Amino acid sequence: MRKINLFMLVIALGVLFLSFSSSKSSKDRPEERLGWKLGAQAYTFRLFSFAEALDKLDSCNLGYVEAYPGQTIGAGSTEKMGYQLSSEGRRLVKKLLKEKGVTLHAFGVVGAQDAEEWDKVFAFAKDMGIQVINVEPSDAHLDIVSRLCDKYQIKAALHNHPEPSKYWNPEVVLKSLEGRSKLMGAAADVGHWMRSGLDPIACLKQLEGHIFHLHFKDLNEFGNKKAHDVHWGTGKLPLQGVIDELKRQKFKGMLSAEYEYNWENSKEDVCVSVANFRKLIK
Repeated sequence: MRKINLFMLVIALGVLFLSFSSSKSSKDRPEERLGWKLGAQAYTFRLFSFAEALDKLDSCNLGYVEAYPGQTIGAGSTEKMGYQLSSEGRRLVKKLLKEKGVTLHAFGVVGAQDAEEWDKVFAFAKDMGIQVINVEPSDAHLDIVSRLCDKYQIKAALHNHPEPSKYWNPEVVLKSLEGRSKLMGAAADVGHWMRSGLDPIACLKQLEGHIFHLHFKDLNEFGNKKAHDVHWGTGKLPLQGVIDELKRQKFKGMLSAEYEYNWENSKEDVCVSVANFRKLIK
């Protein structure tokens, strides 16, 4: 009888632990119940290796990363992130991700010279388990990207660098998506819209149903291309309004923190921004 009671006690403690872990995860990452994958664009930590960037993400309680081409892998490797990565380099990246419990969800922003190079980008993404490639293709390459989305079953999202970049406003993005793969959509950068003098909430509304990914930032000025990042909720971005609009659209996908300021010590800026963001999710 004592053995049975002990066994039942162990089971009860295990259930209690799992319940606690689940509630803790939900409390720590409230965005997950909305289907939002809050993470960071590794470019935020471009002065560091990919391995070091993962450490910084982990310390901010972020479980997703968007890699970018050209970042040194680190952890003993001098190889660079991208389709040129050797088999050994790819295994190392996967190992680093597993050790930190971080998911490589997106890759970008990328371009390519021709169809052959685009295919290499998509094949790399497939091998690494990447779900969304953020791109800025030329007009001549839009159909190439569309075909590769269907071939590899990977999403491609058009990213809006500020004017005069091709995709700087939603009208151009929507026109570029016409007649193309349903796996093509938008990578909405709310900060770059602000730099271009565009209302980010209005832009999100225009792209409803097409948003696959977001680059998230808040800026100290509106309509100024030289505006710099500030902690989310302290600048010109209508943060609560953006959150409410994404909820209304029932957005599902990744939001990449992209903090392009205070480059040498931006980890704390990201941590504060993430905390501010999570406080507003109800």
